[in-house]
Amino acid sequence: MAEPGRGHTRWRLLLPVLAVPVLVLGFLIVGLFAWALSDDESPRAGAQTEVTCAEALAFGGASAPAHAHVGNCTLQQGIDTAYTVVLRMPREDVRDWLRETYPKAPEARSDASCGALCLDVSHEDGLPATAGAHVVQVRVEHENAETARVRFSAFTM
Repeated sequence: MAEPGRGHTRWRLLLPVLAVPVLVLGFLIVGLFAWALSDDESPRAGAQTEVTCAEALAFGGASAPAHAHVGNCTLQQGIDTAYTVVLRMPREDVRDWLRETYPKAPEARSDASCGALCLDVSHEDGLPATAGAHVVQVRVEHENAETARVRFSAFTM
């Protein structure tokens, strides 16, 4: 005949021994999911960083206009890459700069929805093959009678 309570004694000794590996395995699984969902490669992914304007313009197949004052130039990387350049230049030079930079692109349009002047260029309609961008968008606003503010965006999709 078995002694009363004898089976309970074995389980009381065995459960703590089995619980430790189960808890360790659980923490490892939770840690693995946390690591997989985090972006440890680039802790600032998606943040904007300052870059040289020559780099930003070259990504879109362009160079700085002759009489332009180049402002801030930024890079934002995540899934896609996006360069932004803000520059000021004589209003009368904007169309010529766009024609020289993108000779195969459609003519820049005047459209109330995008400012005084806009141009959207992709590889299908005139973006140079040397450009790293898939699309370039140029938005022009007139600051005064002589000066235009040009926002140049070159990005991948």
